[in-house]
Amino acid sequence: MHERKTQIEYTPDIENMTRKKRVCAYARVSGDRDEAFHSLSAQISYYQKMIANHPDWEFVEVFSDRGITGTKENREGFQAMLTACREGKVDIVLAKSITRFARNTVILLETVRELKKLGIDIHFEEEHIETLSSKGELMISILAARAQEESRSASENQLWRIKKSYEKGIPVTGNCLGYRMVDHQFLIDEEEEQIVLQIFSMYLSGKGFTSIANTLSSEGIKTPTGLDRWSAKSVRGILMNEKYCGDLVLQKKYNLDYLSKKTVENKGEKPKYHVTDAHDPIINRETFVATQKEIARRDKAYGPKKPREHYIFSGLIRCSKCHNLFVHIISARHTKYEKANWICGRAREYGKSVCPSTWRIPENILMQKTCEVLEIAEFSESILRERVKEIIASDGNKLMFIFMDGSQKTVEWQHRSRRESWTEEMKEDARKQTIARNERRRKNGSESTD
Repeated sequence: MHERKTQIEYTPDIENMTRKKRVCAYARVSGDRDEAFHSLSAQISYYQKMIANHPDWEFVEVFSDRGITGTKENREGFQAMLTACREGKVDIVLAKSITRFARNTVILLETVRELKKLGIDIHFEEEHIETLSSKGELMISILAARAQEESRSASENQLWRIKKSYEKGIPVTGNCLGYRMVDHQFLIDEEEEQIVLQIFSMYLSGKGFTSIANTLSSEGIKTPTGLDRWSAKSVRGILMNEKYCGDLVLQKKYNLDYLSKKTVENKGEKPKYHVTDAHDPIINRETFVATQKEIARRDKAYGPKKPREHYIFSGLIRCSKCHNLFVHIISARHTKYEKANWICGRAREYGKSVCPSTWRIPENILMQKTCEVLEIAEFSESILRERVKEIIASDGNKLMFIFMDGSQKTVEWQHRSRRESWTEEMKEDARKQTIARNERRRKNGSESTD
């Protein structure tokens, strides 16, 4: 009896073997100085040429971020790169180094593993690592941990240098309206000096913050941050800034931690340093003191300020366009259609010319999506605050939840239809209105035929 032999034929996937690898690159610079921008331009040009000159590669795009540190994950270019990968448009991602890609170990490993599942290789040039190789992830873990430690060490060294400068009364940064900083010294800008003098003069002549803001805006004077519209808050900030009488208060704010780089107001957690007569004043001391007394008098005369109300998502939702926080608003107030919404604070105050975002997100949908992301049956603000660091709102009705451990998850939301959002009371009221409207039409019709 002859032994039966089975012939196995191997048919290669010719299309996949012959298709060029679709390659993109990610480039980032750490600062927003001119030379940093030039460096980013050079990186983009470098990758365009590299991909174009590789016979087996097909150029997709160079994704980039300017002036954003590697520790912040609300990078639009980075997110666009991930979206292209998730949509199946990329086979290989090129990056100069691990630190350019992400300094947070958790974010780095999460991204590498996600793209690995999608069959996408990441090439880190400086470290000579290809993540789909057998040793790729182990090397990534080691190098990412080292990069994060270097980031922490560099941050601590920088904070130490800043502290020593403050102790000597030397400002580190701080251009403001009316001054330019040169070699850590505030020098008067003669053109902007006149605007500062005008603001103080208008206030002491009886004008209020809002009135002054409207006047400056109507005269076409730009705000210190380059906006066309002034606000009462920005005017008050100038009138209370001790720099204008020649003094300095250093360390009014500080970075919360080296990863988030979030700046918070110093309410006594760290020492402040007050330097008298640190530079030439724009406003003499007598006028400045008189202004502070007048501000205090008006505050007292118009009663205590109403404490800012706390809302569920206060300080958590950020706009991907201008990076400002979302604010709580009520639509159709004092009607049966009253609804809580969240909208970009800058877009609401200054309009689309300053921030083009138009997302008005209903609070009930935010609560629903939070439950979905956190996998909880019932919404809890305490759980939200404990686990979520920030929520980035962006195009396409997308919400990116950034968690305390550095990981993130993006979900989409959509408005409920009016039919779904109506209560039984609202439906009954609408039914009655329809009946009454039809009755009026019937009567009008019968009268016209008489």
